[in-house]
Amino acid sequence: MWTEKSVTLRFIGIDPDTKTADSPTVWVDEEKREIVFQGWMPSPELEAECSEFEVPGHAVGIPDGEGVVRMPARMVQMIREACDVIERTDDR
Repeated sequence: MWTEKSVTLRFIGIDPDTKTADSPTVWVDEEKREIVFQGWMPSPELEAECSEFEVPGHAVGIPDGEGVVRMPARMVQMIREACDVIERTDDR
């Protein structure tokens, strides 16, 4: 388990195609029951498209403190594992 300051994260996995710089990563914060992603920043076009998306009960735009992150599809299994960890945390 990786610890920095008061945050405890459980490392789930890193992009299997990572060489030296690109490193999309998945963690779970079991205490807060949150999945944490490190991914690629979106292109300005994708961020603009996400900012214009409307759904009932959701303000248009990306609120301060939130962001859009791109994750490669090859990491789906890691994301599923992170979801499983969160569900097991619920069972405690």
